[in-house]
Amino acid sequence: MNTFHLPDLGEGLTEAEIVRWLVKVGDVVTVDTPIAEVETAKSIVELPCPYAGVIEELHGEPGTTVPVGKPLITVGDPDGAAYRAEERAGSGNVLVGYGTSESSGAGRRRRPRVSGTNVAPTAEKVPERRVPLVISPLVRRLARDAEVDLRTLTGSGPDGLIVRRDVELAIAHRLQTETEPALPQPAVVQPPAAASPVAQPAQPQPVAAQPPAAASPIAEPAQPQPAPPQPVAAPAALSQPGVAQSGDARTGLAELRRTPMSGFRKAVIATLSRSRAEIPEATTWVDVDATALVELRESLRSATDSGPGLLALMARFVVAGLLKYPELNGYVDTEREELVQYDGVNLGLAAQTDRGLMVPAVAGAHALTTRGLDAEIRRLTASARDGRLTQQELTCGTFTLNNYGSFGVDGSAAIINHPQVAILGVGRIIDRPWVVDGELAIRKLTQLSLVFDHRVCDGGTAAAFLRFVADAFENPTSAFADL
Repeated sequence: MNTFHLPDLGEGLTEAEIVRWLVKVGDVVTVDTPIAEVETAKSIVELPCPYAGVIEELHGEPGTTVPVGKPLITVGDPDGAAYRAEERAGSGNVLVGYGTSESSGAGRRRRPRVSGTNVAPTAEKVPERRVPLVISPLVRRLARDAEVDLRTLTGSGPDGLIVRRDVELAIAHRLQTETEPALPQPAVVQPPAAASPVAQPAQPQPVAAQPPAAASPIAEPAQPQPAPPQPVAAPAALSQPGVAQSGDARTGLAELRRTPMSGFRKAVIATLSRSRAEIPEATTWVDVDATALVELRESLRSATDSGPGLLALMARFVVAGLLKYPELNGYVDTEREELVQYDGVNLGLAAQTDRGLMVPAVAGAHALTTRGLDAEIRRLTASARDGRLTQQELTCGTFTLNNYGSFGVDGSAAIINHPQVAILGVGRIIDRPWVVDGELAIRKLTQLSLVFDHRVCDGGTAAAFLRFVADAFENPTSAFADL
């Protein structure tokens, strides 16, 4: 057998999350057959198999995080496929490679040795060693932490799938079973204490805490102090079968769910946290009359060509502004204590996807025409949504343009995408009253907000860049003549 371990995917990545398997146990594969899609902190990539043979084992389910160098799949000799299929037929291969009990191990299943009269009982126990139908790693972890044997549960999900509620109900039922015998104990212990007048002074607290102690005249003054609801507290906690654990100590609320962070989310958190910790940022903004920009966009349409989109037009002016004010197109080299400016622009574009916010970059944006920018923006946006961006496309940006107007909001003080030093946001374009040549008119207004690293420039430079882009939005035809 050959075991394929998760390879080093570059860029210092140490782990990847299995998104989905492209093969199943028993499949025959050849060299370079795609076997799985895995998600790194950068993108989703397809992994090819370096071996030919039969898939023996998948080391994990979708959602499992696998460290680099750990087993991913095991591939066996294709000549033994028939024998292994016979083994799997009796081992619950619905979820082969995940979900067998700890005692069963990860290798071949063997029949337990039997002798004498033990033959019949052993044969009867074999069906109990079934593989529980569980897909979610979170459900498995909950059961493992609470020491719930999944083989004893009957799933309430589709086709008997064991879901989280099944485990929580099992935990609640066990707690109730363990607690119920303890509830009558005070009643059993109470009569001897009440029957012995000598014992009453030695046990003032139990006598005062229990209603049966009322028969003792010594305990009469202490009756207002006891808290009768206390013995009922245990059943009250068990009245919620869906809640298996106590509430949060700070809020008193039960936790709804816990979601493990993906590698991508960890990378986002690290970048944004570092940005907040290191960059002394400042924000400046301006309202812009984008009526002429929208009209220019419409004028570029034709029967056969939709023309460059609004975002491409905006990107063209942003790139021009960065070439004029390169302070905002660089980074801070803290080790050498130098401010670095790039010779060219890789324009990052924030794109919202199912995996979260991603910022792919148009490499060499300064060398592209407006139509060229439009084509690259569309390609990168589609790749981001499909999870097909390369690591280079996700890490090469020198400045970010964020069109948060697509979310229907006017403005935002964004966080700079470290190690960049600035980010420009564009709000929604809506009709608003605006004064034009002393007359009130309805115009298409938007808001531009620039967040910049105050280490690389003062407010005057940032304001000049923002004003340059705003003027280009308001007079795009004149701006194009100067580009």
